[in-house]
Amino acid sequence: MTDEASKPTTSESLDEWRSAERTVAVARRGRVAAEAAAVAAQAAEEAANATAAASAATAESARHAMNSARLAETSAAKTAAAARAVVQSTRGDIAESESDVAQAEVEEVAAHEAYRDATVRAARRDGKGAR
Repeated sequence: MTDEASKPTTSESLDEWRSAERTVAVARRGRVAAEAAAVAAQAAEEAANATAAASAATAESARHAMNSARLAETSAAKTAAAARAVVQSTRGDIAESESDVAQAEVEEVAAHEAYRDATVRAARRDGKGAR
């Protein structure tokens, strides 16, 4: 009977079984939570990788934008220098043109004076006299 007395009773066996069921249920919930955490960690890793790739692309775009800005600044400086050269050249052309006009006016006055002198001489030759 000692062998029989050392065995659990039906009530004790039921309590032990219910305790084991609770332990299994808690373990299963823990496994489900661990699986959900693993899925969330995988998603977080993918998001971190995507963020890193986006950051790298943004940095690359920024570098290209800076290079474009430098090129635009250089181009603008060259354009301004070319415009200054055109302005200076045009001013020189205007000054030369004004000089040419003045010289032509002097020559026109001289030619007109020569014509008057010639008409006076012609009139004297023809005997009309100078007026």
